[in-house]
Amino acid sequence: MDEPLRLYGMKALVTSGATGIGEAVARTLAKHGAAVLAVDEANSGVERHFASVKGVDGFAAGLRDATRMPALIEDAVGRLGGLDIVVNDFSLDPPAPLAEGDPALDLLLETRANLVMSICRSALAQLQKSPAGRIVNMGFLRSVFAADAGAAFVRAERDLAALTRALAAETGKFGITANYVQPGAIMTPSSREVFRKNKPLRDFCIEWSAAHRLGEPVDVAKVVLFLASDDAVFVSGTGVAVDGGRSTA
Repeated sequence: MDEPLRLYGMKALVTSGATGIGEAVARTLAKHGAAVLAVDEANSGVERHFASVKGVDGFAAGLRDATRMPALIEDAVGRLGGLDIVVNDFSLDPPAPLAEGDPALDLLLETRANLVMSICRSALAQLQKSPAGRIVNMGFLRSVFAADAGAAFVRAERDLAALTRALAAETGKFGITANYVQPGAIMTPSSREVFRKNKPLRDFCIEWSAAHRLGEPVDVAKVVLFLASDDAVFVSGTGVAVDGGRSTA
């Protein structure tokens, strides 16, 4: 007997869904029964990419302007007929890995916080109607940071943790959960390009992981599936690191 679909009847919005982690999440949620709107920038080819994928509708929209998030939620609800799950993966990768103490990190964190809070608050009215409202926020890849920028990576995760805890406190009374996933070094198209240019960083990331390998987008998508499902109904305000374990404490 086949296992029941874990997300049957659920409607999910996944940002940065054309490639990498976002694509893996969109495909995984759809595989388990959700109707998914995968959103990405106009030049991403997201509409064409998912044209023949059952359960996933590709949609082009800007993802770098927080003031546009209410319109995005309106479009998502119009296309899906409602909203139960919001997966926030905003691709804000800098031109080169951030060094320790790089002032660009402040702007990066501020931009992410504004985008996440805007999209979640815009979606709140719809998530309140859901019997299983879920918010999952995605952290920055380890490849966004230089090898010697470990403290900056930790700061970025702590910033996301605080943001997610605030969302969990704000939405919990409505039965909505809010959690985050912190990827390590995951082999996405963007990180592959970083590692092509910076092989020492690639080698560092492999050694940095206790698993001594780079992760795959599907490794992250499986954790998002758990957090989006009824299995995580009493899990909120917390995070899961998907990094193979860390070789040093």
